[in-house]
Amino acid sequence: MKRILVTTDASEYSRQALKSALVLARKFHSELELLIVMDQPRAYAVNLLDEHINWREQIEQGGELALQATLEGFDITDVTIIKKVMQGKPANIILQEIENENIDLVVMGSHGYGAITGALLGSVSQRVLHGAKCSVLIVK
Repeated sequence: MKRILVTTDASEYSRQALKSALVLARKFHSELELLIVMDQPRAYAVNLLDEHINWREQIEQGGELALQATLEGFDITDVTIIKKVMQGKPANIILQEIENENIDLVVMGSHGYGAITGALLGSVSQRVLHGAKCSVLIVK
């Protein structure tokens, strides 16, 4: 197991996933990729000031803050971590990243939605679990 992908949304669930992934990365001497996918804004307010906002830059900055929040308090000195912020539909981008980066294991946090609620909400973890060509660990 050379490459572990940890997805984050800066929630406590994501931090639990990172905690588990760090244990595995240390045990198997794996490289860890920490990824946040920010969905692109769909609607823009009709305001003259909005045309001066650089949405890509705003998403990058928000993603970097989320990565920092996820890593806060963890000792990562002995693990190689690659941090990435990407834009798009989270499940689609995660599945692409698995393929593009030859990921061996994906570690994701579960928000604890039941099967019915998860299906209605289109749970990212469920879509990745069913679409990934590698092992997926869902951490609660």
